[in-house]
Amino acid sequence: MKLVIGAGAIAMLAAAAAPVVASPALVQAEAARNAENPALASVLADYEAYLRAADPISAGMEGDRTALSRLPDGSRAFEVAQEPVLRGLADRLAAIDPGGLSDDDRLNHAFLTYVLQRSRARIPLDTGRIDAFNSEGGPGQGLAYIASVTRIATAADAEAWIARLEAMPKSYADPLAAARRGLETGLVQPRSIVENALTLIEPEAALAPDADPLLKPFQTLPASIPAAQQTALRERAARAVADGIMPQRREWARFLREDYLPRAPDTLGLVHRPGGRELYAYLVRGFTTTDLTPDEVHAIGLQEVARIRARMDVEMRAAGWTGDFASFLNFLRTDPQFYATSREGLLEKASEMAKRADDGLPALFGTLPRLPYGVRPVPLAIEANYTTGRYNQGSMENGIAGGYMVNTSSLNQRPLYELPALTLHEAVPGHHLQIALQQEAEDGPYFRRSVDVTAFVEGWGLYSEFLGEEMGFYRTPYERFGRLSYEMWRACRLVSDTGIHWLGWNIEQARACFQDNSALAPLNIQTELQRYIGWPGQATAYKIGEIRLRAIRTRAERELGDRFDIRRFHDALLVDGPLPMGLLDGRMDRWIAEEQARPAD
Repeated sequence: MKLVIGAGAIAMLAAAAAPVVASPALVQAEAARNAENPALASVLADYEAYLRAADPISAGMEGDRTALSRLPDGSRAFEVAQEPVLRGLADRLAAIDPGGLSDDDRLNHAFLTYVLQRSRARIPLDTGRIDAFNSEGGPGQGLAYIASVTRIATAADAEAWIARLEAMPKSYADPLAAARRGLETGLVQPRSIVENALTLIEPEAALAPDADPLLKPFQTLPASIPAAQQTALRERAARAVADGIMPQRREWARFLREDYLPRAPDTLGLVHRPGGRELYAYLVRGFTTTDLTPDEVHAIGLQEVARIRARMDVEMRAAGWTGDFASFLNFLRTDPQFYATSREGLLEKASEMAKRADDGLPALFGTLPRLPYGVRPVPLAIEANYTTGRYNQGSMENGIAGGYMVNTSSLNQRPLYELPALTLHEAVPGHHLQIALQQEAEDGPYFRRSVDVTAFVEGWGLYSEFLGEEMGFYRTPYERFGRLSYEMWRACRLVSDTGIHWLGWNIEQARACFQDNSALAPLNIQTELQRYIGWPGQATAYKIGEIRLRAIRTRAERELGDRFDIRRFHDALLVDGPLPMGLLDGRMDRWIAEEQARPAD
């Protein structure tokens, strides 16, 4: 799973921006770099300026020094004010005839049209009411992530981070206001999600200064900053946290405990909330980048469960198990041979697997990213409610490597037979390879380097687990079963997410698919279910994206025959960045035709 920056204000980046117009020089630069058509180049340039204003987090990660001192505006008023700006850009795009564009221009025209349509459709839904917090906390967790990827190399960097600290009270206040609107309108998180969030937000409200993650960037300052200035900078940062941020943290904890929790319902899904069905259908379309309905997604999930289960039975027998499926799952979940005995041991095994995955990349990819990645433990403060693993993107411009995050808590719930699939998904050839290549796609428009197309990104992660079979990565029947168990996990997501939010299931109905059909540990199942409850629709992206990616590959192999080159195929998929599924189909069909016309080597 790729880390998506936090809840609350930070999660509203796509909807927040000031009306801007690019300078003529920027328009000309964009025209030369990104589009042959001058009208399209002008729209792309203006949209780039819009996004740089809207999303200073991504802009800063790309090396925009002025963005490093800003945070996004997450207020509802600011979100609503963007409708005319987005409409103006969409109208300008609509006035351009796609039929007269080159293939590249036509693709960028279609993609930006899609992005603008999705952004505009989101505004009336006021999703901030449900996005303000989830099972992994509130705005503080997103801000702590930003702190973790902030590197201070100069006094200007220190000043920029202090400016962000001084702006953070609003980054707490805006999602708090959104959560209050949720209470007023009935679009609320259920009680279990509030309780989970409080386990992170209450300790945050009691942090001691020397343990505050927001002050972490000041732990090591460069020698180029004089000692007296270092002291002054640290004191200013500490005051910004103590005087501005800590009161907001305490108010968040008080609000959730005293105002929200007593009014939080026990019923789980959006189907039980006012406007919830409309919102959930929108979220499913957005996360899958398709027109699939929740009912269709549920049916696909059931089909995948049956298909994967048949393969799991084969690997169970290959392991020499003569009992039934349920007893095999119990064996996998309880036998000590499948579990690390120390945090360090688990991290070392993940690191060995990551390096072994690196070794297999040149056979599958012609283009590899410049940015490296590290293997890191999930921070102790958040590990209890955190997923088994995750990927944090880095920044070559800011000197930050990507991060494969491994949860080293509750070792008896982190089976080693799942670790190969997790590593391939989160590190390489999964999220790190794909996201780093996307970040480095400098020849395309700016918006395509930072856009989040969840079905592609998570579909690629799941496809990468499948690639492990071709890499010879899974060394035992247990590891192959673990790979299938992870695929079953994503199939059950389709079933349970739609079950909860569309069909009105309770948590035990949703749990059954995972408990009965996968080897996932009970803690992992519970953590994941809370994530699906609090983050509706996101879980549907993985399997839908992977199914489409594998279908595209099957089509390419069939039509190209002996001319199919896996390295060229993967480069065609990845190097220019992700696309919604429909546009991806069209781009890869053109690639197949180009390969058919290419002279034989």
